[in-house]
Amino acid sequence: MTSTLSGGCQCGAVRFRLVGTPGTSSVCYCRMCQKASASQALALVSLGDAGLEWTRGEASWFQSSNAVRRGFCNLCGTPLAYEAPDGLALTVLAFDDPDSVPPTIAYGVEGKRIWCDGIPALPERQTLEDPDAVSFLKTLVRFQHPDRDTEAWPPEPKP
Repeated sequence: MTSTLSGGCQCGAVRFRLVGTPGTSSVCYCRMCQKASASQALALVSLGDAGLEWTRGEASWFQSSNAVRRGFCNLCGTPLAYEAPDGLALTVLAFDDPDSVPPTIAYGVEGKRIWCDGIPALPERQTLEDPDAVSFLKTLVRFQHPDRDTEAWPPEPKP
C-alpha cells in the first residue's frame, strides 16, 4: 500500500510530501543531534522506498560534519532533514502527523542526558492548567503554519 505523508517547517515556507513506504524511524541522542534540534533527542525517519518532493520552498543546509549535512528552514529555523552517506532522513516532528512514523530504535544512547529517563515520571499538566500562564496563553495569536498543505501561506487576505 502506498502512503502519502506531508509536513513542513513551523512558518510554512518549506513543505514536503513523501509518497511510498518510509524506512526506519529512530531517535538519536548524540550530542550533534541534540544541538541540531535543541532538544534531548532528534527523531528521524529515513526515506526508505518513498519518494520525496519539496512542495514549497526547499531546505537550507548546514554541514555539521565531514559526512553529514542537516536541512532546516532558513526563515524559522525548524530542523527538517539529515543527510548522510547512507541516505536522507526527515525529522519526524516536522510531519503533519508525527505519530504516523513512530520511532522504533534509539541511537547514540551514550549521549543521552542524565535526566531523560526521568521525564515520564514528571508531574503533568495540560497547557491551560498552569494558573500562572493562563492569562498569557489566552492572548497568544498563532502564526504557525497549520498541520496540512495549504494553497498559499501566509493566507492571502480576502477581497
